[in-house]
Amino acid sequence: MLAAAERLEQLAEHCEQVAGQIRKRLAGEPIKDRLISLFDPDARPIRKGKLGKPTEFGYVEQLAEVTPHTKRGVRGFILAPASAPGNPGENELLRQTVAELQRLGLSPREVALDGGFQTKASAEALAPLAPERTFIAGRASPGSKRTQRRLARYRVGAEGRISHLKRRHGLRRSRLKGGEGERTWTGWAVLAYNVETYGAYM
Repeated sequence: MLAAAERLEQLAEHCEQVAGQIRKRLAGEPIKDRLISLFDPDARPIRKGKLGKPTEFGYVEQLAEVTPHTKRGVRGFILAPASAPGNPGENELLRQTVAELQRLGLSPREVALDGGFQTKASAEALAPLAPERTFIAGRASPGSKRTQRRLARYRVGAEGRISHLKRRHGLRRSRLKGGEGERTWTGWAVLAYNVETYGAYM
């Protein structure tokens, strides 16, 4: 009963906040820390620029896979994802990923990133790891054309990994509320994938 009463009280507070936002909107006043979901108060707008869904709501996750090499068909283990509500830049989350690699004592020799990363900001974030080569899709990268093609293929292969996580391990949508719930759901999805990978190696 006490838990139900607490949830009802929180819902009433959120409804009051929404009513206040409506009044501000009608008055043309700016709204800070906008509440966009009664179901998940921590969720933030995500502007993705897609024609069908220009705006979504929730969290952004950055997945990083560590593999022994970048040859065709390679499969590795995924780090605990970096995440944040709303739509932070790729490089903002990259620092979380670098911190996790440092915690595990891993220093990848090569790093392959998608085109959303900025060259200078990525170099600064990756500096503690001192990789020999950083490849960013669609940007000028060091190394021969053969090396660039290899890393480009490796980067494209990561999209299949993300699709696999969505279809097989429930990463498409979190069933738990709040930032903590989202991190818990994602953590279990990644753990399931890593256990599957370990079984494939065995």
